[in-house]
Amino acid sequence: MSRRLRFGIVGTGAIAKSYEAAFRGLEGVSLVAACDVDVNAAWGFSERVGSCRAYTSYEEMAVTEDLDAVIVCTPPFTHEQIAVYFLDRGIAVLCEKPLTLTVPSALRMLDAAQRNESVFTMASKFRYVADVQRARELVEANEIGDIVLIENAFTSRVDMSARWNCDAKRSGGGVLIDNGTHSVDILRYFLGALSDVQIFDAKRIQGLAVEDTVSLYVRSESGVIGTADLSWSIDKELDTFLRIYGSRGTILVGWKESRYRVSGETEWRVFGSGYDKVQAFRSQILNFCDAIRGDGELMITPLDALASVEVINAAYAALEHSHWDSIRHVIDDVIAFPASTHAEAS
Repeated sequence: MSRRLRFGIVGTGAIAKSYEAAFRGLEGVSLVAACDVDVNAAWGFSERVGSCRAYTSYEEMAVTEDLDAVIVCTPPFTHEQIAVYFLDRGIAVLCEKPLTLTVPSALRMLDAAQRNESVFTMASKFRYVADVQRARELVEANEIGDIVLIENAFTSRVDMSARWNCDAKRSGGGVLIDNGTHSVDILRYFLGALSDVQIFDAKRIQGLAVEDTVSLYVRSESGVIGTADLSWSIDKELDTFLRIYGSRGTILVGWKESRYRVSGETEWRVFGSGYDKVQAFRSQILNFCDAIRGDGELMITPLDALASVEVINAAYAALEHSHWDSIRHVIDDVIAFPASTHAEAS
């Protein structure tokens, strides 16, 4: 039997609660240490987990505990410093998305992992959703023919005014880097490498200094278009978050049910029960553990993590210079005939 892997977690905010739930009942792993600059948050987390020591310094945690792996759940502007610290100690790192704010920063993280032969991956829960994986199997089995268009939407009304995610210095931007990192990873999962990106910033209604609603467009190297609607300010009221249109059918991945239909058929074929957050987090952790033990490959490789940063950075660059082309209304150039002329013509 494989020995139990010992995990630490840095950052015990909202996303850490999902890991807390995911670790509960998992075999072969233990969450033994939790760190947060807020001592009350660290203690509260450790007490809920049990047999988990609380720290306010990740350096102290690393020196004191015999850790196999650490999960980094802090704001992304801190990710490089924390991840490199643990990677340099030979400790495997699962870093929450967004990986980091810039491509050079991401490269330094990848270099630290390679230099120390440490396992390193980015957390992106939707790639681990069972229905998303099943949808990819259907695509690879050519059930709906060639992919023509793929659409993603992550939209909901959330007051972001008091959250760190809308502070660009800490987060890197707004909804694009926050929700969009998930979108980019899903699109790459189905389309492979992406070659082009375009983005439009919608009306900002929360008074934030960052974008709160955007439409993202990408094109794969094979010429397939993918789109993502992202918002903290509107809810599109969709029962799906992923729609894949093929030359011979359609796949819909939903929050509560997933189904597909081949062209010519009248009935939808249900293949899943939708988004299960705890299942996705558990699958992510288990995949990470398999890689640490040498029993499997990472589903999200360091190069996948780097690509997510590259696409998001390219999207922000596009956002700075994207523009709407004015529509020239030819009617403005038409000479209006007198009413009497119209009358005579009729």
